[in-house]
Amino acid sequence: MPTTPPTPSAVPHVRVAVIGSGFSGLGAGARLLKYGIDDFVILERGADVGGTWRDNTYPGACCDVPSNLYSFSFAPNPAWSRSFSPQPEIQEYLRRCARDLGLLPHLRFGHEVRHAAWDDAESRWELATSQGALTADILLSGGGPLSEPAYPDIKGLHEFEGELFHSSRWNHDYDLRGKRVAVIGTGASAIQFVPQIQPEVGQLDLYQRSAPWIMPRTDRPLSGAERALYKAAPPVQKAVRLGLFWGRETFWLGFNGKHPGLVRRIEGIARHHLKRGVPDPELRAKVTPDFTIGCKRILLSNDYYPALGKPNVDVVTDGITEIRKNSVVTADGTERPCDAIILGTGFEATDMPMAHAITGRDGVLLADAWKDGMSAHQSAMTAGFPNLFFIIGPNSGLGHSSMTLIIEAQIKYAVDAIRQMDRHDIADLDVTPEAQEAYNRQLQAKLGDTVWVTGGCKSWYLDPRTGKNTTLWPDHVWKFMWMNRKFSPAGHRARTRDQVRDRARTSAGPH
Repeated sequence: MPTTPPTPSAVPHVRVAVIGSGFSGLGAGARLLKYGIDDFVILERGADVGGTWRDNTYPGACCDVPSNLYSFSFAPNPAWSRSFSPQPEIQEYLRRCARDLGLLPHLRFGHEVRHAAWDDAESRWELATSQGALTADILLSGGGPLSEPAYPDIKGLHEFEGELFHSSRWNHDYDLRGKRVAVIGTGASAIQFVPQIQPEVGQLDLYQRSAPWIMPRTDRPLSGAERALYKAAPPVQKAVRLGLFWGRETFWLGFNGKHPGLVRRIEGIARHHLKRGVPDPELRAKVTPDFTIGCKRILLSNDYYPALGKPNVDVVTDGITEIRKNSVVTADGTERPCDAIILGTGFEATDMPMAHAITGRDGVLLADAWKDGMSAHQSAMTAGFPNLFFIIGPNSGLGHSSMTLIIEAQIKYAVDAIRQMDRHDIADLDVTPEAQEAYNRQLQAKLGDTVWVTGGCKSWYLDPRTGKNTTLWPDHVWKFMWMNRKFSPAGHRARTRDQVRDRARTSAGPH
C-alpha cells in the first residue's frame, strides 16, 4: 500500500515577522540580511513601501531634519536635491533602498496585521493578516507612532456634507480652487500645506487651539558640484553627516531644563522670525505661543507666517463647539460656512492602534498592559510580551535630531538579541517587570526636568490619561545609541528550546 505523503501545514511559519515597511521595517530587513538571517517577511498593509512618507503626500510635505542625516547610515544618498528633503524624494529613496538592499522578495504588500497573539506552548507568535494567517518566532513592530491619523472629537464632524479629509490621507482629486476651506490644527503638517493651498482657495479659516513656535527654515538647493562630490567621494558626505549629527546633539541643551539662558536666546530668534513674518500686531498676538519654546515640537517654516497675513486667511482662536452640514461653529457663536474641512490634527502617538491588536502571555492585550501609559525596557521590550521588539518604541522619540538614528539603534539591539538567542538555542525571551519598572522610574525622573514637562503646554508628547511623557527620549542621541549597541540578557527571562519541549511533554502527560 502506498504511503500517503504528510500534509504540509496550512499556516506558513517564519523566523521573524516585521510589521511595516517604512524606515523601521526596511532597516530591520537590511540588518537581518547582513547577519545571514533570511527567513523573514516584512508585512505591509499598503501597496508600496514608505510608511509615513508614502501616506503623507499633502502639498508641501517635507522633512524637518537635514537630508544627509535623515537617511540610513549604511545607504547614503548623494543625489538629494535640497538640504531638507521633500516627501517625493524620501519616498523614492526608500523604494530604492528596498530594491538595492535585496528586500523585495521579503515584502508582503496588502498584508495588514489585524491581530498578533503569543502562543506560550509553542513559543511563537500567531498572526492574523488581511491575506491570511502565519506564525513567527519573533515579531518586530515597526508600525511607528505616526501611522494612524488622530481625528478630533467634535460634535457633528462626521455629519459634515462637504469634503472632509485628514492631511495624511490627502484627497488629491478634490479641487480646492475657489473653495471655502476650514483647516483644523496648526501643527507640523498644517504649517507646510497651508502656504501651499492659500493662493488657490477662496477663503481659508485656520482654527488654532494653540500657536506653535516656528524657527526659520535654512533650506537651499544642493548644487550639482556638491552632489557630484558626494558621489565621487563618499567619505565627504559621511563627514557632513557626522557634523550634522554633533551639531544637532548640541540642540538637546535647550530641552533639558538646565540652560534657561540658551532657551531665552532660542526663543528670541523665534520671536524675531515671528515679528518679521507677521507685521500686523493683532494677528501677531494671536499666533504668539504662551508656553516655553521646545515644550511642543519646534517647527520650521519661512512661508507660514506670510500666508496668515493674506486677505483670504482668518486665524480663528475660539474653540470649535460644533460642525454643521456646511459650516463650523465656534464658542463665541460665530458660524463660518465652508465647502471643505482639512484635519491637521496629528496622529495617535500615545495610544498606538497596534497596541489594541497584540496579545501577550495570559491573553493580556498590549493596550491593557499600557493602560497607565506606554512603557518598555530600553524602548524595546514590554514585560509579558516575549520575542516582541519595538522599533520606535515608547520614549524613543526625539525633539532635536533624526529618528533614523534611533531606528538603527533599536534595530541593532533587536537583531543582536536574535543572534544571541540563536547562539544559545533560546526559544523565547522576555524582560522582567522589575527591570522594566526600574528603567522607567529613572526615565521619568529625568523627563521631569525637561521643557516638555515644565514648559507649560499641552502636547501630544504627554499621555492624556496620566500626564506622563511616554514618547520622547530625554537625553543625547549618542547615549541612546550606546545603550542599544548590543543586547544584554540582564533583567530578562529566557527559555531554551529544550525547556519548551520538556514543558510541552509534561503538560501533555502520559499516553
